Amino acid sequence: MSYLSKVSKAIAEQEKKHKHVFNYTIPDLWDAGEVNNVEKIVVSDGNIIVNPYRYFTALIDEVIIGKNKKKVDYHQPYFLSQPKKRPKGLKNGDWIRQSFAYSTMIRSSASYDHDRSGRLEEMNLYDLKETGTFVKSLALLPLLKKMGVDVVYMLPISKYSLKDKKGELGSPYGVSNFFKLDEGLKDPMTGDLCTVEDEFKAFVEACHRMDMKVIIDIIPRTNSVNSDLIIDHPEWFYWIDLKDLADYKPPHVPGLKSTLPAKKQYFPEVFASEEVIEHLKKFRKNPNEINPDLWKKLTKKWKSGKGKYEVLDLVQEMFQMTIAPAFSDGINDPQPAWSDVTFFRLFMDHPENSKPYLEKIGHIEPYILFDVAKSSYNPGSIRNDELWETLTDIIPFFQTNFGIDGARIDMGHALPEELITMILNKARAIDPNFCFIAEELDVENAKVSMEKGYNMIIGDGFIRLPRVYEGLFNSFVYGAKNLESPLFAVGETHDTPRLASRNGGEVLSRMVSVFNLFIPNSIPFLNSGQEVYERQPMNTGLDCKPTEQYSLDEDDPYYGKLALFDRYAFHYNHKQRWQIPTLLQKASEIRHSYIDVMMNLENVYPLGFSAPWDMAAGFAYVDKKRALLAVVNTDVFNDKEHYIRLDNLPEAFTSDQAVFTSLFSSENNESIDMLVNEYKGMTLPFKPGEVKLIEITLK
Repeated sequence: MSYLSKVSKAIAEQEKKHKHVFNYTIPDLWDAGEVNNVEKIVVSDGNIIVNPYRYFTALIDEVIIGKNKKKVDYHQPYFLSQPKKRPKGLKNGDWIRQSFAYSTMIRSSASYDHDRSGRLEEMNLYDLKETGTFVKSLALLPLLKKMGVDVVYMLPISKYSLKDKKGELGSPYGVSNFFKLDEGLKDPMTGDLCTVEDEFKAFVEACHRMDMKVIIDIIPRTNSVNSDLIIDHPEWFYWIDLKDLADYKPPHVPGLKSTLPAKKQYFPEVFASEEVIEHLKKFRKNPNEINPDLWKKLTKKWKSGKGKYEVLDLVQEMFQMTIAPAFSDGINDPQPAWSDVTFFRLFMDHPENSKPYLEKIGHIEPYILFDVAKSSYNPGSIRNDELWETLTDIIPFFQTNFGIDGARIDMGHALPEELITMILNKARAIDPNFCFIAEELDVENAKVSMEKGYNMIIGDGFIRLPRVYEGLFNSFVYGAKNLESPLFAVGETHDTPRLASRNGGEVLSRMVSVFNLFIPNSIPFLNSGQEVYERQPMNTGLDCKPTEQYSLDEDDPYYGKLALFDRYAFHYNHKQRWQIPTLLQKASEIRHSYIDVMMNLENVYPLGFSAPWDMAAGFAYVDKKRALLAVVNTDVFNDKEHYIRLDNLPEAFTSDQAVFTSLFSSENNESIDMLVNEYKGMTLPFKPGEVKLIEITLK
């Protein structure tokens, strides 16, 4: 059964009830698939007026399904249904090494002010959603395909709680039920003829039809403070009196530096802290253990209410207790407590490393502290087996029901290694090609992540790649080749400042977005909105300035809002909205033609320049009869002439047999007279931030 066809038929059926939709707009970027046989009015401001029912039906039937009548089960994981497409020599999820990933948060990435009212509405004047849905996200896929993207990396799509929510809509990371999808991603265009599950299945099917894999974010370390699991398993959580919530915070440890790892060498100071001792004494037994009869009444009331009550509201009302919020596992991290999420109780006893100190304090109930948060360093001895089974079932649920191809494990660095192994093994028993991404930012831990079974790490590109004038860009691109694990070539994420808001602005953003395609041992990564020079961060997380949230002009309707928590639409009408997509399309085609060469690190030759401090970087990817030079001027403010040393290339590529051809310039600054001088080098002019691709062929 094709769920795409089911969605298409449902939309067509709903159109009969909604014939008069006159002023519904989509950004022209959403029409990169060039849907035909449907009326479109192109507006000069970057909008296209369409009948949404007819447009999305045509998009599905003509562009996504089209003439593709292959007998392939697109609802299975990609390489299970199409094993011949697996890259040679890349097993067990290592196919990611050849990929180009695009990060999307469905709720925001497919948001748009369709009726041009000046605000994003839950339901607009046509009773259609303006926040993103799985159905509307289908319109993004043709553009991603053109840019060369073959992995859609999705921020959490599970049901999340609105209890103690952040912002207007709450965070998708505050998951309250791993095994239910967020109903907010359901599209009214299908009416009641499709469920949100049907629509996600259709989205995955569309990706697979377009040769894209789907990777999701899962969060097994934390859960919403209003989790659906509380009702049956209050013992899986940490509890405090409701009166203590107001001043609940991570306790300070005198004498220790900021954001230290939760290692036992610091525990003498940690457990001697008066703030820590006061904090520990706030914790209580779970409410079912305190009063089983009252808990039965609460459970009965919650279940009979059928969604009328929030479970945590009932606990707070009947027990005057609440779930303790989570906070950073870094000792003396300045971050406040995370009010919307809590940690799971992975062990039924205290951490072994902490027990000697706790015994001196006296009896302490199950608690949240740096040691418990970092259970990878500080496990207990009694596993919470039923919880572990639940957590290891999350990915198989998405594999068997939706056919996903990979996952990033949020806060995996804080999980016990034994639990990580169980998660990986259970998923790969279903699909040996399943890809796992470690949320490991420290490149020093690349080897450890690979030993645990991950296929790659996130890395720290978002810290180093924007800092060209500090030399960190070059340290990243030249250092990646020597890491034991591939990592993302990532200039920004949903948790960091936007490249376009950094020093260098749009030139920097364009430069990093393009050159990231050609960094060895890395997987290019594009954050949703990056392709249209979005300046507003999705969240004020890593590496952000205090004013980061206010990167937009004050008269912008999204000024001060954050996509991770608020109603937000990316600026798809940016005047240069086609610039990065067009450049990526051209550059990706060249990358694809050299991808087999790039996969063998023995074919990689780092390029040097006239001096180590020159603001330039580059690589040569050398095949038997051809070579690709990828060179960038990292000065994002000034024109430069760079002398490029080629003396480390095989001799034939600097001899009279070599023919140099300019393939690409990110600034339309075509190279001419590319002749190698007697010192086996050449001088080329560059515009600020310009990326050049030059091919050498042998006569």
